[in-house]
Amino acid sequence: MAEPRRHHRYSYAEYAAFETFSDAKHEFLDGEIYAMAGGSEDHSALAAEMIGLLRDAIRGRPCKAHTSDLRIHVQAANLSTYPDASVFCEPLQRYEPGPETTALNPAILVEVTSDSSEEYDLGEKRKYYRMIPSLREYVVVSHRERRITVDVRDRESWLTVVATRGERVTLPSLNVELVVDDIYRISTIG
Repeated sequence: MAEPRRHHRYSYAEYAAFETFSDAKHEFLDGEIYAMAGGSEDHSALAAEMIGLLRDAIRGRPCKAHTSDLRIHVQAANLSTYPDASVFCEPLQRYEPGPETTALNPAILVEVTSDSSEEYDLGEKRKYYRMIPSLREYVVVSHRERRITVDVRDRESWLTVVATRGERVTLPSLNVELVVDDIYRISTIG
């Protein structure tokens, strides 16, 4: 009888060391390491538009917008990942023993979907992100159509609002409207 194949589970320290020397980004989920897919031209443009809009919305406030270079750790799910954009309105809390580029307390997270990530971004990852105590809004920008989905924390529950072509959606924590057509203005997505 063949010996059963053993599956290695990584510690967070092993993941952090691996990530330090890797040319690609990886997500860590409870002992498993997953390669993150690269984005398309539209994906990159949509992420850049969101970062620009968020940067403009926080001007004059004690908030900072970050690109996908800042890793977020969700303690309740033991998940470390790189959202396409994030906003912090409180001093950044770092995950220890993680690298200094790992943060715990985003107010807003943004994901731009792709063929490989759409189901995860709107399913399991959404569930994990909602476990972050500081999170106020989770924004999902579709790669298929002009559609923005915003999950808004309302005390201890969440409200989901969807806006499509010609519509707007509000981020209450910043009191700013996102105009769907503005976000997609340079995109080839119809």
